[in-house]
Amino acid sequence: MGKIVGGFWMPHDPVMFVAPEAPDESIRDKIWGAFEACAQRLAALAPTSVIIVGCDHFILFGPHCLPKYLIGIAELDGPVESLPGLSRGPISNHPALAEHIVIDGEARGIDWTVARSFTVDHSFSIPQQLVVQPAEKVLGRTLPCIPVYLACGADPYISLPRAADLGRQIQRAVATFDADERVVIIGSGGISHWVGTALMGQVSEDFDREILELGVLGDIARLTAYSNEEIIERAGNGAMEIRNFACAMAAVPDAYGEVIAYEPVPEWVTGLGFLQLHTGKGRDE
Repeated sequence: MGKIVGGFWMPHDPVMFVAPEAPDESIRDKIWGAFEACAQRLAALAPTSVIIVGCDHFILFGPHCLPKYLIGIAELDGPVESLPGLSRGPISNHPALAEHIVIDGEARGIDWTVARSFTVDHSFSIPQQLVVQPAEKVLGRTLPCIPVYLACGADPYISLPRAADLGRQIQRAVATFDADERVVIIGSGGISHWVGTALMGQVSEDFDREILELGVLGDIARLTAYSNEEIIERAGNGAMEIRNFACAMAAVPDAYGEVIAYEPVPEWVTGLGFLQLHTGKGRDE
């Protein structure tokens, strides 16, 4: 029997790689240090595999195909973009677990779009290369990674409640997997940011801290209650990526959170938040 042993929220900001020295050194050090802290915490959970919940940025699918949610179940490589500091290459997947999630979903009214050959983008590769790969070095073994992609980059968006439904289904599927699997799930996304608009570079610190506080409380009901209009008005179109957070939080049993770091960084065009999702078993410890 498998289990989800914890999770994380973390950013996937490509501007960090394009303009690495734009913010003050203290801010840069804090953000890069937060990724390092996540890697150490991930390794401490002794996982056997990782699920990374990201989103297309209108790069992978384009206007001809916009799946609401997708899982990669076999061959992986990436990232598709060329970003300084990120290397492109093959990625180890966990086909047996990924296929089990799909089969379990069919029985529960979750009809996954499936990719048997998939090139990921930076929403997967940044946490995979900055957090998972360093954790692999600590553990001395490979951590297969399963990509889950939600529609939060372009309309029509997956709804927040449906994103949470997927997380709950992932939790149940892992629990019925016929192996002693220890899974960590990562919700990859920025908080407030405006992409390709006149407000690009603006950050809404109040909204960001509100979202992180909901993560601390494990309040999935309030996290999934935002309307698209409120998110866009208060925090920009990029903040639709909190769907990835909702999916990850709903997948962790009785989740509650611990903020690792937060900085509003206009120079990197987003609010950058890092949060560890603990299982309820450790709430009173």
